Amino acid sequence: MDRRKFIQTSSLAAAGLMMIPAFAEAKKKRAIGLQLYTLRDVIKSDVKGILTKVAAMGYTESETYGYKDGKLFDMPVAEYGAFVKSIGLKTVSGHYGIDMIGNGWEKACDDAKLLGQSYVVVPWMDKKYYSSLDELKKTCDALNKAGEVAKKYGLQFGYHNHAFEFEMVGDKTVFENMLELLDPKLVVWELDIFWVVNAGHDPVKYFEKYPKRFPLWHVKDMDKTNRNNNADVGTGTIDFKMLFTKAKQSGLKKFFMEQETYPSTPMESTKNSIDYLKTIL
Repeated sequence: MDRRKFIQTSSLAAAGLMMIPAFAEAKKKRAIGLQLYTLRDVIKSDVKGILTKVAAMGYTESETYGYKDGKLFDMPVAEYGAFVKSIGLKTVSGHYGIDMIGNGWEKACDDAKLLGQSYVVVPWMDKKYYSSLDELKKTCDALNKAGEVAKKYGLQFGYHNHAFEFEMVGDKTVFENMLELLDPKLVVWELDIFWVVNAGHDPVKYFEKYPKRFPLWHVKDMDKTNRNNNADVGTGTIDFKMLFTKAKQSGLKKFFMEQETYPSTPMESTKNSIDYLKTIL
């Protein structure tokens, strides 16, 4: 082989090697997570058995709920964490009540870190926290401070929406007020897609207006007949295949399938939803 051909061949080979990481990244599948609240009606009857079945379905990540006094599902967090690790079900996020802020929040963050969680999320707030703009400002100040505490533990704090955040407070919705009042470095959003749509809004418009502000999603579909009911993902009215094409704009890092009502049973819906998600991710 002459020198010119050798250089050309070597250059092509090097270019091919450079493309491998990009190709691998393009083909990389997203981890599919489950918010365990989906299984609230059945999980306590056999925690380890149900979680083992969830892992067998293909879920590799999970988001917890119901943390109390250093326990999850009546198991000490160290025991719980060791078990889910043994079955390949990472606990990457957890829901923690807003009442814990200033009342055991440091302990909750410490336990979240022990569990291997990266995110600690407040999933709900009563009307008193947003009854007026002044009250909402106080709430957001408290959430920002909770985010500072979480940061000390190497955690990212977040807030999860429902539909009530689209009520008006002052001249804006609670949702938009919070987006302006919360420090994006301290408090990220876990966007519940179902509740945004249920409130009559388009998630993509928020991705466009507030890019990278929504690194967590709840993937929950809407029934075709009753918009207040859930459908198994892929059988309802929300186009998740399209929404996942907007993931970069959203800033999406993790998502969790969640269901609150079921066409059949919680376990069947959990299986049906992941089977569909595997076809679009």
